[in-house]
Amino acid sequence: MSKWNWKEKREKPAFLALEDGTILRGYSVGAKRDNVGEVVFNTGMSGYQEILSDPSYSGQFVTMTYTQIGNTGINVADMESRQFFANGFIMHETSESRRGGNGQDLTSLLVNAEVDGERLSADELASFFVLLCVAGNETTRNAISWGLHYLTKNPDQRALWQADIDGVTPTAVEEIVRISSPVIHFRRTVTTDGVRLGDHEFSAGDEEVFTDPDRFDVTRDPNPHVGFGGPGPHFCLGAHLARREIGVMFRQLLTRLPDIEATDEPDRLRTNFVNGIKHLPCAYTPA
Repeated sequence: MSKWNWKEKREKPAFLALEDGTILRGYSVGAKRDNVGEVVFNTGMSGYQEILSDPSYSGQFVTMTYTQIGNTGINVADMESRQFFANGFIMHETSESRRGGNGQDLTSLLVNAEVDGERLSADELASFFVLLCVAGNETTRNAISWGLHYLTKNPDQRALWQADIDGVTPTAVEEIVRISSPVIHFRRTVTTDGVRLGDHEFSAGDEEVFTDPDRFDVTRDPNPHVGFGGPGPHFCLGAHLARREIGVMFRQLLTRLPDIEATDEPDRLRTNFVNGIKHLPCAYTPA
């Protein structure tokens, strides 16, 4: 079985394009953009292109995840169209084209790996890929978009962050995840005191956990949110990567495009699964 060489792959252009600001350079020519559809879209999608080694599919990823998790306005009236996405057609097609080859991209390594005489089926790979697209793309992309929204609504917090990028970024990232709660389907909010579950009695809201919980505070510490899930085996596997992506993106935005701001309210995705944003118009002074 071939092994994925993380030491060799860690400096791939896909991530460096975010780290060194390459992705943002292309957006310095215009003063109005869609933060979700253009800037953040390219951030997450560069990694998936690397996994597939086929950039021709990049435009289908967001469409796929939008279609799976909510009403998007896309014409998916017939069930065959929904099934096309739900079955991970992209990964089916890509994995079969890699089967038997000696490529070093992640798809090739997964499809040709053999453990105890068994290999992953096309359906298993497709299921993995669909989960990856939703869990690794929708979450971080929406957290970044909500972050810009809250920074626009709270210019004092933007000023605090910009005054000390290195010092504030760790707490700001946690606050963005807390207040945006990218995944909302798995949590329940107690609305009435006295609700019981087993031997535990709950109180309404979370004021006992957070001081002024509805306030966006980029310096909030401690911040024991459960935006990445509770402790244990179901804690978000990509939490460290998500923190890195959010932190690096805002480091670039706040230094290269320091006056970037949302120009309208978020166009929200109609779903109870993720706290999604379809579009967030933004404007800035070209660098």
